[in-house]
Amino acid sequence: MIHLSGIHFIREERHILQDVNLHIEQGEHWVLLGRNGSGKTTLLEMMNGYEFPSRGTVDVLGNRYGQCDVREVRKKIGYISQSLFEKLNLNDPVLEVVATGEYAFLRFYQEIPQEVKDRAFQMLERVRLAHLAHQPLGKLSQGERKKVMLARSLMMTPSILVMDEPAAGLDLYERERFLADVNDLSKQDITVVYVTHHIEEIIPLFTHVAIIEQGKLIASGRKEDVLTPEHIYQAFGIDITLEWFQDRPWIKVIENRS
Repeated sequence: MIHLSGIHFIREERHILQDVNLHIEQGEHWVLLGRNGSGKTTLLEMMNGYEFPSRGTVDVLGNRYGQCDVREVRKKIGYISQSLFEKLNLNDPVLEVVATGEYAFLRFYQEIPQEVKDRAFQMLERVRLAHLAHQPLGKLSQGERKKVMLARSLMMTPSILVMDEPAAGLDLYERERFLADVNDLSKQDITVVYVTHHIEEIIPLFTHVAIIEQGKLIASGRKEDVLTPEHIYQAFGIDITLEWFQDRPWIKVIENRS
């Protein structure tokens, strides 16, 4: 479904990614875990066709980037990021914002088809925000805005849903409510790729984890095999113990090595 092979990415003589090999199959849900600046977001941008490797190949949904119309592939990829949110108009009604996901627009300048409005309302019901359908986007809380972005991304019925640190800025309550909605995606035929540097966001939905540090893949595979104290130390430089509770990993910091 998503295959990144021998990926190198160089920008201004700096190696952002170095020999990354990552293969995501249908039915798997992945977390890309690593510090800020480790290269996670660059990998997402390659999956979406917004960046292209200096060396290596990117294949998504059977299409090799550089040999296909990337715009057509993007129609099958839902995308949630802060940079995308910042391009939306805070004065637009929530229902219209969600409806733009049907066409990957940022804003409507003509009448929205009724069937699209109906579908957008259904998406809002799904994330429990139907009561805010006619409120301006800017009036919503941070948690509600994240749910709007999730509803918007599902409008196109994507094969892949890519999320770049979607829970950033949320308090504990809002984060857990948002993650509950993400976890419900297990009921759909969607492959989820989720970027974070917070281990506690690895909810039961996720089957696999790739840990990235300084542009290199430290480990990748099933989450139970990858999430070890040794791998966490390699990525974050801290000693931890790790326990599983309700199929989620939780850590305790032991001490920092000198």
